[in-house]
Amino acid sequence: MYQPLYPARQQYQRLRGVDYRLLRWGQAGAQPLLLLHGWMDSAETFQFMLDAAPATLRNYDVIAPDWRGFGLSSWASEGYYFPDYLADLDTLLGWLAPAGPVALLGHSMGGIVAGLYAGIRPERVGKLISLEGFGLPATQPEQAPARYRRWLDEQAAGASWGSLAGMEEMAARLQKTHAKLDGDQAAWLAAALTARSDEGWRYRADPRHRWVNPVLYRLEEAMACWREVSADTLWLAGDEAKLLSWLGETTEQFALRRACIARLQYQVLPGCGHNLHHDAPALVAQRVADFLAQ
Repeated sequence: MYQPLYPARQQYQRLRGVDYRLLRWGQAGAQPLLLLHGWMDSAETFQFMLDAAPATLRNYDVIAPDWRGFGLSSWASEGYYFPDYLADLDTLLGWLAPAGPVALLGHSMGGIVAGLYAGIRPERVGKLISLEGFGLPATQPEQAPARYRRWLDEQAAGASWGSLAGMEEMAARLQKTHAKLDGDQAAWLAAALTARSDEGWRYRADPRHRWVNPVLYRLEEAMACWREVSADTLWLAGDEAKLLSWLGETTEQFALRRACIARLQYQVLPGCGHNLHHDAPALVAQRVADFLAQ
């Protein structure tokens, strides 16, 4: 089993009716650096990056929450509305750092939240780092009826993950999706993402996260928020061809997203996929540390 070089400290804080689990590394009371995980992940996803990080990164008060309904944070009784992540982050920062800006790093969904928040509350974000987290594929109004029908059908059907044969099955799934995780890393991460149930093993995450968002992603609104970002911003990307294919955009259209961020450094990391912090943890940690030192 993987043994972290720098184990995290764990604590809980109630935020907006949800018991949030936080992992903390580094220096308590130092400048905060928040790490925001992606969909179906938990705070442990950043452990490999922090173990490979230069010492300067651990001079921060590094804090990674489990989003509501993920990891060991409690499930939301009413379901999941994307702006709730923004409100949770705003409340968390009000508790952790009531005065002054902080550094935000987000991966995937966490990066989407961080990018929007940095434009909505620009005075609260001093540095912004996105690991493949600036937006979703654009949608069209004509998609709305089918999206609402699907959401209503999912509400009626309920939500369940089904059972896993064990943590070994989860570890195998992780390695299939993230081929550069070794067996020990996959087993360690699988233990963080699974829990026992009456039927055996299951994902820790609330299965309602599988339900489609009935509200269409409106790219123009996201871009309007990004134009309000005043923080120095580092956007790390993996395989750009795959990213463009997933977004359904040309290089010119993708450039319009990047152009919204006034103080942007855009870097592609060769040989990396969507989970950059798993594929090249030392490289990502060094790029992050260098950026924060600027």
